[in-house]
Amino acid sequence: MNIIDGKKLASDIREELSREVQEILRSGGRAPHLAAVLVGADPASQVYVRNKVRSCEKVGFRSTLVQKPADITESELLAIVDGLNRDESVDGFIVQLPLPRHINEEKITLAIRPDKDVDGFHPVNFGRMAQGLPCYLPATPAGILEMIRRYEIPTDGKEVVVVGRSNIVGTPISILLSRKAYPGNATVTMCHSRTKGLAAHIHRADILVAAIGSPEFIRGDMVKPGAVVIDVGMNRVEAPGSETGYRLCGDVDFESVAPKASLITPVPGGVGQLTVVSLLVNTLKAARREVYRD
Repeated sequence: MNIIDGKKLASDIREELSREVQEILRSGGRAPHLAAVLVGADPASQVYVRNKVRSCEKVGFRSTLVQKPADITESELLAIVDGLNRDESVDGFIVQLPLPRHINEEKITLAIRPDKDVDGFHPVNFGRMAQGLPCYLPATPAGILEMIRRYEIPTDGKEVVVVGRSNIVGTPISILLSRKAYPGNATVTMCHSRTKGLAAHIHRADILVAAIGSPEFIRGDMVKPGAVVIDVGMNRVEAPGSETGYRLCGDVDFESVAPKASLITPVPGGVGQLTVVSLLVNTLKAARREVYRD
């Protein structure tokens, strides 16, 4: 068993991005600019956004945080989105999810201009991804691809099982690993809560992507010896004896699965590390007009 070190990969990519920003500045350009909109005081969302802002600072990006109370109206939030769409100094922006219940998340996502949608959630970017066209990939699937690429994990003809069908992780990574490219050319099975014989599907996997959102759901007896296990889950579970009263764990029972895996991502310190830097990569692409050239 070997660990896929997401922390080290993220550090390497940030260093690469930092050098690219320095080159842009030396040639008379301006630093890429990422804006983030945070609504309410959800602790997890605050942590995610704070990490994104810090990552921008580390690589030399400009960052802007727009923070609004949870009782903001939908029309007020749409006006903020419209302002960021029109602001030519902003290369890309995100609206941190989840949003308060009185705000329609789909309406907000659709209001973001595709060329500034560095989260890769807009249907235009999703459709371009599905057709193999230039686009902004959703950050977590992009991070998974980068892990596979940098660890030189073979995917051609491999059996990939993705557990989870969200539009943010499960569905896009299923599409990406089945496309005619590397990483890709795999035979992909996407499983979910209604899948019958789930354990049997999982046991066939040469590469397993766990994104079901259930703490330590996948156990060692479900995994084929030598499988590559990529754990996307980030769950907070009670740990009465700890200082915080909780611990973080993935969708995979690391203790029982790790001895059987050839490679495995830890939680924390795995996929989550790559998610933030993938957002920065998309922002750099936006600043360079690599996807939408007009």
